[in-house]
Amino acid sequence: MKWKRSERLVDMTNYLLERPHQLIPLTVFSDIYQSAKSSISEDLTIIKETFENRGTGLLVTVPGAAGGVKFIPKMSNQSMEKVMQEFMENLSQSDRLLPGGYLFMTDLLGNPEVMSKIGKVFATRFADSSVDAIMTIATKGIPFAHAIARYLNVPVVVVRRDSKVTEGSTVSINYVSGSSKRIQTMVLSKRSMKSGQRVLIVDDFMKVGGTMNGMKNLLEEFQCELAGIAVLVEAESVDERLVQNYQSFVRLQEVNEKDRTINIVQGNLVDGGKEQ
Repeated sequence: MKWKRSERLVDMTNYLLERPHQLIPLTVFSDIYQSAKSSISEDLTIIKETFENRGTGLLVTVPGAAGGVKFIPKMSNQSMEKVMQEFMENLSQSDRLLPGGYLFMTDLLGNPEVMSKIGKVFATRFADSSVDAIMTIATKGIPFAHAIARYLNVPVVVVRRDSKVTEGSTVSINYVSGSSKRIQTMVLSKRSMKSGQRVLIVDDFMKVGGTMNGMKNLLEEFQCELAGIAVLVEAESVDERLVQNYQSFVRLQEVNEKDRTINIVQGNLVDGGKEQ
């Protein structure tokens, strides 16, 4: 099959978008399109300029015999703030307020378009953190974790509160759950991670950070490193956090059940996260 240049450009673009952070040798494209490397290089230059001009991301060239090209999804601070603003406006709607001051977020967590945008924001921030896997706890944080994993192109590891037969051998730890100070258990299959991996811990909501701290301790059991902590929504009115250096998307500043008002502000993600 003889590919037209326009066909190559479309197909190569799609190939790269589906494989973020994956090094692709030029010979792969040469074999697929039966074209010389010089022609492939010219095509990649066009794609690179388009990605950068459109704010899609970066196309990085790695020289040498084992080199190739790698697509890195990226967003500008302006684009990230726009996604934050849209999310804050949606989350601030009074009909999301539930008894006890809780917020209804299930529809947003289940919306692939919303989660995809937010996932790319976090992937931009952790693009240079050498993340090997993403860890979250079942169940509501799973869509958020997968959204980030899609753009970092890494697996998602799900920690559970009880062991399942389908998980095989497991490692379990006890941890203190948030402000309630209750002792709870979290469990992870021994096959989920390899020793030495750098892991990004994520959760949809954080108050004190007990669950996050528990997952950090679980990483130590697997001899893995912490690559970072990502939070979709953090609570504002907390005296002391159990975790440091986290990056949050938005902050729940105040909830007034009487007036049915919800005050949401930007998290610390755009500014680079909490300092210890």
